[in-house]
Amino acid sequence: MKTKKCWVWFKGAFDEGGYWKEGFSCTFDEKPGILIESPAYVTCRVPNWRVLTKEPLDFKKSPLIPENAVWKII
Repeated sequence: MKTKKCWVWFKGAFDEGGYWKEGFSCTFDEKPGILIESPAYVTCRVPNWRVLTKEPLDFKKSPLIPENAVWKII
């Protein structure tokens, strides 16, 4: 397992767009997706497209979101 600092993409509210949120650590292992952890959020596993391991240049620029995307892997 490998753990790194990361940024996670959130949808945002109806009246605002999505954004990259810092303050997470992510763990890469053999399971699908990426395990994200933060003291402010419940630990969960999310799809790879929601995580960056390098600080984004634009915190409002969306990643390529797949059609019918899964946002959380249970």
